[in-house]
Formats: sequence, C-alpha cells, structure tokens
Amino acid sequence: MITQRLLPIVLLILLTSCSSYQPTQVNDLCKIFWGETDWYKDARSSSKRWGTPIGVMMAIINQESAFQAKVRPDRPKFLFIPLPRRSSAYGYAQAQDAAWSDYRKDTGSWSHDRDDFGDAINFVGWYTNKTNKRLGISKWDAYSQYLAYHEGWGGYARKSYNKKPQLLTVANKVQRQAGTYGAQLKKCSAKLDKSVSRWFF
Repeated sequence: MITQRLLPIVLLILLTSCSSYQPTQVNDLCKIFWGETDWYKDARSSSKRWGTPIGVMMAIINQESAFQAKVRPDRPKFLFIPLPRRSSAYGYAQAQDAAWSDYRKDTGSWSHDRDDFGDAINFVGWYTNKTNKRLGISKWDAYSQYLAYHEGWGGYARKSYNKKPQLLTVANKVQRQAGTYGAQLKKCSAKLDKSVSRWFF
C-alpha cells in the first residue's frame, strides 16, 4: 500500500530530474551521456534513423544552445523598451518556427517540442539528412552541415556564408567539436550501450 502511494512521487521526481538535466562539462561527450543516459538513447536513435553521426549532431546542439532547453535569442532594446526578437529560434536545437513546422509535417511528429532533448536531436538528424539530399553535403561534414543549418538551404546554395567570416570561424569550431566528440564516444559507447540495454530493454 505504501509503495503504491509513493510510486507517483518517485515517478514525478524522475521525470523532473530528466527534464531539468543540463550538463556542466559540455566538451566531454561521455560525461554528458553518463549524466543522463536517456540522452544517449535519444542520440543513438536519431543517428540510426537519419544516418548522421552522434558527434556531428551533438556539436551542432552544443553550438546552438550549450544544451540549454529553453534558450531564445536575446531581445534587442530601444532605450528601455524590449523589441521583438530577431528570430523565432528556440530550444536545444534553436529551431525556428518555420523549420520546426516543416519537420513536424514531414515526420508526423506533431507532439514534439523544441525544449525536449530527444525531439530536438531528432530534428537535427532530420535537418542534416535533408541537407544531404538537397545539397549533397556529407552527413559527416560538420563544417558544411553547420553552415547549411545556420543559413538555411537557400542561403547555403547562394553561399551567403562567404560574407560572414565570423560564421566561418564558428563552423570550424563545430567541426573540431564534432571530431572531439566522435573520438570520445569511441571510448565509452560500448559501456553506454550495455547500460542502456540493461535499464531500458
């Protein structure tokens, strides 16, 4: 009887801890996933579905939000008056309203939310897969994938990034981070797989 009464409380605590997880060491992929193995499960599922390496997707999310769930672009101000945000980007992947709508229509994932990590990394996988199909960019090419992610498919095709030297620097950073993440994951993926299998299957 006591167990039945405590079960909802325990479940609520677990759900709250999962939803509020934010890694403190964002440059260590193994520590990120050991801190929340659900994230590894979600990343692995997205990679299997869309074919984009986990390291590439995680490097994009790191750059976009540093793994913060509810991030939005800063609101500019005129004097002390807040002005409208310049972008509708929101959540882990900083997906904009239009892109998120296209994703949900294309996948039928109408219940997905941008501030849910599993949904966000699935979006990144979907987007990079679309980039590969539309622009021929390899899913392993974190540099070009990030440029297309930031500029959109049309902007990338017009090479709008060439007018943004700072963005090219950021894309190089994402490429290096993806390489680091990939190397780190090779050292811990086997143990993570065993842990996920033990707890979830």
